[in-house]
Amino acid sequence: MKTKIIMTLAAVILGTAGIALTFMPDALLNYAHMEESDTALLLMQILGALYFAFAMLNWMSKGSLIGGIYNRPVAVANMTHFLIGGLALVKVLMSNPHASHLIWVTGVIYAAFAICFGIIFFRHPIRQAN
Repeated sequence: MKTKIIMTLAAVILGTAGIALTFMPDALLNYAHMEESDTALLLMQILGALYFAFAMLNWMSKGSLIGGIYNRPVAVANMTHFLIGGLALVKVLMSNPHASHLIWVTGVIYAAFAICFGIIFFRHPIRQAN
């Protein structure tokens, strides 16, 4: 499995979400039809910082050998994040199949990354010839 592509995609998606959550939390809350409060804005910005930090971790690790025992903390952190987030999104979508398209797209992205990082975590990496 080409981990460089997966790590780069995860970094770009998480980085984009992190920047949006950090600098436009009010617009995102309005788009999601959620009540805008000081606490909600603060939590969205903290979530944005978390996403951006994960993006930086993935971007900095994209050229490294990942899988099996190599860079195990990076693989397990990503797998855990996307698996738990994906399960939460699936739970919401199962209870409300008419949810926003944004939640459906996010759920599909999370599920795909959970599967990819699960494969990376449990499979020994094979270095590709360049």
